[in-house]
Amino acid sequence: MVATGYLFAAIFFLGGCAFVLGGLAFADTLNALLLKGRKRAASKFDTYESGEIPLGSAWVQYPLAFYIFALLFVAFDVDIVFILSWAVIFQQLGWFGFVEIVFFIAVLALGLVYAWRKGVIRWI
Repeated sequence: MVATGYLFAAIFFLGGCAFVLGGLAFADTLNALLLKGRKRAASKFDTYESGEIPLGSAWVQYPLAFYIFALLFVAFDVDIVFILSWAVIFQQLGWFGFVEIVFFIAVLALGLVYAWRKGVIRWI
């Protein structure tokens, strides 16, 4: 009876993999046949500025610190999800769960101190 549960999970897993790989394999062909037009107009390669005539180049290079700051934000934002889910089952985990979350927060704090020392958190 348990084997049928694994069988269904394996079928769904293989079906999902086939769907993704098939989409990747045929994406270029389907894009060329169904979505692309045959003629290429010069206006298609212009920068779209809400109907305004573009001034200068649309390409702007941002400082690397902006990307690192954004990655830190995402990392700490995802960690909040782990801490909130831990808080929901805090009483069931006991001391082991408490020690684990203290270790988790200590690793986060070390990462924050490292980023602070490197000057990543300082907004330019």
